[in-house]
Amino acid sequence: MKKLILDELISRARVELAGLEASAKSNRDFATDQEFKAESKYDTRALEASYLASAESKRVEELKLEIQILEEVDVEASRKLGEISIGALVELQHNNQKRTYFLIPTAGGTIIKVKDEAVMVVSVFSPIGDALLGLKTGDEFEVETPKETRNYRIISYQ
Repeated sequence: MKKLILDELISRARVELAGLEASAKSNRDFATDQEFKAESKYDTRALEASYLASAESKRVEELKLEIQILEEVDVEASRKLGEISIGALVELQHNNQKRTYFLIPTAGGTIIKVKDEAVMVVSVFSPIGDALLGLKTGDEFEVETPKETRNYRIISYQ
């Protein structure tokens, strides 16, 4: 199941990357096309397109790095270490509800549906992701939110 989730995250990032690369190229072409040269000092279409292309190019590089990071996730690390680590699939209980979380270094906040089960992807840099690192089945922990302190219990992990 972890491999399916990871593959889906990589696939989504690649789709976003392809669209962004095309958009950045289109905006760069527009910004540098002589046909769209400013007609007056108030005509900023080309300048705005170049700003947009620059921001999109930066996001392209971020996505390439994200894909590389995802491809390097070891989904067996938790089993090898005997504790929750990056690549773990963790079932937590909070307020008598069970939820499944996938712990990775990026793409936090994404929900992936696998075999009719919703899995929340959490980054190790999030409060809950950070709190999970190094814990084991049966451990309990708290996470401070702006509204409350949430108590969690680890039901299982893999």
